[in-house]
Amino acid sequence: MSKGYDWFGQLGEFHGKFTVGEKKPVIGITGNFGDKGCELAQGYYQSVLKAGGIPLVIPAYEDMDTLSATLDRIDALLLSGGGDMNPLFMGDEPLPGLGGICPQRDKAELWLVRMAYNRQLPILGICRGIQMMTCALGGKVFQDLPSQYHDQPLIKHSQNLAREYASHTVQIEEESLLHRIMKDTRLAVNSFHHQAVCETGSLLKVCARSADGVIEAVESTEHKSLLGVQWHPECFVLGGDDSMMPLFEWLVKEARSFLLARGIHQRILTLDSHCDTPMCFPKAAERGISPSRLISSRSDLALVDLHKMHEGRLDASIMVAYLPQDGRDEASLEQANRTAHHILDQIEEMVADNADAIGIARTPKELYDLKGQGKKALMMGVENGYAIGKDINNVEAFRKRGVVYMTLCHNGDNDICDSARGNSEHQGVSDFGARVIKEMNRVGMMVDLSHASEKSFYDALEISDVPIVCSHSSSRALCDHPRNLTDEQMRALARKGGVAQVTFYEGFLRKDGKADILDAITHLKHMAKVMGVEHVGIGTDFDGDGGVPGIASASEVINLTRMLLKNGFSEADLQLIWGGNFLRVMNEIQNFKS
Repeated sequence: MSKGYDWFGQLGEFHGKFTVGEKKPVIGITGNFGDKGCELAQGYYQSVLKAGGIPLVIPAYEDMDTLSATLDRIDALLLSGGGDMNPLFMGDEPLPGLGGICPQRDKAELWLVRMAYNRQLPILGICRGIQMMTCALGGKVFQDLPSQYHDQPLIKHSQNLAREYASHTVQIEEESLLHRIMKDTRLAVNSFHHQAVCETGSLLKVCARSADGVIEAVESTEHKSLLGVQWHPECFVLGGDDSMMPLFEWLVKEARSFLLARGIHQRILTLDSHCDTPMCFPKAAERGISPSRLISSRSDLALVDLHKMHEGRLDASIMVAYLPQDGRDEASLEQANRTAHHILDQIEEMVADNADAIGIARTPKELYDLKGQGKKALMMGVENGYAIGKDINNVEAFRKRGVVYMTLCHNGDNDICDSARGNSEHQGVSDFGARVIKEMNRVGMMVDLSHASEKSFYDALEISDVPIVCSHSSSRALCDHPRNLTDEQMRALARKGGVAQVTFYEGFLRKDGKADILDAITHLKHMAKVMGVEHVGIGTDFDGDGGVPGIASASEVINLTRMLLKNGFSEADLQLIWGGNFLRVMNEIQNFKS
């Protein structure tokens, strides 16, 4: 009697060879929809496997909670090909040339792409996938190329030969992401489509066209891991042609980078030392939105909310009560103090109403406790010592409320010190200001010198008995702005044990204001080189004009981690940069005994 195939023995042999290796990234692949439901051409998952990833098929369903949970478990998204898109989702009526549409896929995938984009997942769109990605991110698609494209005569875009053979060529933009991947400016591709990208929108740009000018590939305008191609690279792989494997290898490499960054964010505490989200409260109130709803909803009104913190994997932020410099008569000073307390009241009420998801921390230990509970955290600060007026007792009152730092001034001299944008009224720190600094030392409140003049900076450095901080300041050597720190200031700050937090306001990163995430990286690298990585950090200034393409909101902070890893920073470095340095100083100040 025949034994047949010894599958049990083969399984035992496999387990005998098992070794623990590098964790492979999971690539979610959108499934097509056929007569029997979800289906997927094998080229997609075979290409992912060959590139070193783990394929996971995502069926077409519309359960938003499940889609969201799925995205939290994958490391990249591959949008597969398939039928036409429903033109109603693009605001158009159907044309006679429209092919068969798949209603089961359209809505689910539009949501999926947008959520994946918000979570900063690497995305590769193939054929229908490039069209879906474009529509989800603000672009438009031709329903039917033959009837809608009039720029010049069309080449044949829907071929009849076997899919593993090329049928036309595309011209790739030099220095584009696609050019770096494929290492050529001309590429022979296959083609099976009559829909195509019409307008890319602001988040994507064209990186390849066919001979007739039709868009054949798009990529991110923000240095993100986004790429869409109109052809079918997975078909070449099945035919034994590896010329298209670099596309899948790129996706898996980016997924591996995302997986690494995500793991780091799980292991370390990520703190943004300065955001101005309370400045959004009045505008939200005009729309009938309370601070509590503002933080719990994902809206366009604020760059920091619970959804964006989750998407970017940001654990904590120091949210400040900001006061513009105004009159210094007794009535104005009293009003400034009341305003600061009112803003702090709003922050506390906002957190209390969302206590299941976020808490207020007053010490570094409380930050770590909240992270251990799976909650986000806020600390409170005051931006502009104008808030204390001329009453030094207000320093202790703010500290008892939980305020962890006070920025001594803003854009204008006050009774404490001169501003970088002031008139040198005191020639640095005033006598009253010196007393304020000593009182801040006594009660355990950090002295923040962002916005201060250079003379005020050096005066405060000498007066303070503990290290000082600059919660949101960048490098003047790279962008000559009085708000930024000179290399000499940074060295002096480091010698005293302080920290400076790079900020993302475009005018502090580049004189021409055309900054992006690469400029932020350049500033951080320079500051770390001058001071040592033990004295730098991140203070975004989100909702206070901070935020540039690539790091434009709390949802995008993990992009910065990925970029820093690519620039040679280690996990230990990132632990220091993402809050460790700032919290070291906070601990020292809160435990200081005068």
